[in-house]
Amino acid sequence: MYSVVGVRFKPAGKIYYFDPGQLPIERNDHVIVETARGIEYGTVVLGRREVTEAEVVLPLKQVMRIADEDDARVVQDNAERAKEATLVFKEKVRVHNLDMKLVDAEYTFDRNKLIFYFTADGRVDFRELVKDLASVFRVRIELRQIGVRDEAKMLGGIGPCGRLLCCSTWMGEFDPVSIRMAKDQSLSLNPTKISGLCGRLMCCLKFENDIYQDEGVSL
Repeated sequence: MYSVVGVRFKPAGKIYYFDPGQLPIERNDHVIVETARGIEYGTVVLGRREVTEAEVVLPLKQVMRIADEDDARVVQDNAERAKEATLVFKEKVRVHNLDMKLVDAEYTFDRNKLIFYFTADGRVDFRELVKDLASVFRVRIELRQIGVRDEAKMLGGIGPCGRLLCCSTWMGEFDPVSIRMAKDQSLSLNPTKISGLCGRLMCCLKFENDIYQDEGVSL
């Protein structure tokens, strides 16, 4: 068994396990951890608990420290810098005549990497764009192409139900959704009735699907 805490880096992001060590970490604390992307600032959403080896990805990294007010100011400053970077990105995309739409930008906590998230209809050769951006910002540049569901998760919005999108408020990961789920629940197969803001099948079709499958219910 491993002693862990669950950390999120975005409000509705995936939860990652870290070793709390001897630190008095509690739920809702902010912590500084090392990730594959670099040093990051995250929020503890799952307090200290024991999990099996099958539930963790080894080697399990240890929490570096509990974040303080100075760290929070760094995060705020990074967010402001990322907003400014989006303006430069859009201008560079125009100069390079690339067909891509910027969704979001973010710095890692240590400001060693600047990540741009974008959507595009197909593959985009952005090698020259990356070189151009690196010469401007003097940090490692990463361009990450995302899908329409990820775009909706990042931007948020109001769903057909009148509530904030599930993906942007609490869903850590996307579950596969199929048209079969709508059929099993006797819902209209009109795309406008069963599609979310992203244009894909609504995630909530999955929420009650197991009950329909278990009970063999068809209303």
